[in-house]
Amino acid sequence: MVDHTHALSFGVAASDYDRFRPRYPGAAVRWALDGLRAAQVVDLAAGTGILTRAVLALGHQVVPVEPDPGMRAQLAVSTPGTTALAGAAEALPLPDSAADAVLVGTAYHWFDREPAHTEIARVLRPGGTFAPIWNIRDDSVDWVAELGRIAHFGDNSASLAGNDHPDFGPAFDPIERREFRHHSTLTPDELRGVVRTRSYWLTATTDDQQRVERELTELLNTHPALAGRDTVELPYRTLVLRARRR
Repeated sequence: MVDHTHALSFGVAASDYDRFRPRYPGAAVRWALDGLRAAQVVDLAAGTGILTRAVLALGHQVVPVEPDPGMRAQLAVSTPGTTALAGAAEALPLPDSAADAVLVGTAYHWFDREPAHTEIARVLRPGGTFAPIWNIRDDSVDWVAELGRIAHFGDNSASLAGNDHPDFGPAFDPIERREFRHHSTLTPDELRGVVRTRSYWLTATTDDQQRVERELTELLNTHPALAGRDTVELPYRTLVLRARRR
């Protein structure tokens, strides 16, 4: 079942979300778009426009769709000249066969998949591409795993890093998968900012938030890879799943 309380919790921290959340590697976005040129792309659950801007930078036209009004407002500020449509994956405000590609940046795990797949197939042209993308922290690094434990980073996206991928339904060809590695360089305060944009933090009690702050400060002050450093490198595995509409 989709947890809408968590899924729609980000708007209150939209500015920080846009500032602190990791970007998507250009190589990952290009692969997601499957060789398309000057395409009509829907950025579904576009958030503050982080993926929208990456797609625009590659020369495509983008229609962002986002259910949270706070996130849409931040997208308009962060991405001048672009206005996000109000809508959700399960009810897209777009006509049939309107897009060459539909991308989803670190949000597919929030969808009610069966109706979302039907809607995405409806707005895609035959042969069009559907590609969810995730920035997944590399928990093989010990301090990153400990950070995840402290901040309750666990969510449905992490399970997709294995080979147990969802089926996009009968309208789509089999899924292709590729990973791209990169990192964000952050100050300790910026790492705290990342934590404060997570759904667990945004919906936590004051006591739980204070616990996270205490344990994160201890990690930053005591772990050999972090203590005394002006910046840290937070490693990511960017996972892309891609399938063509039949």
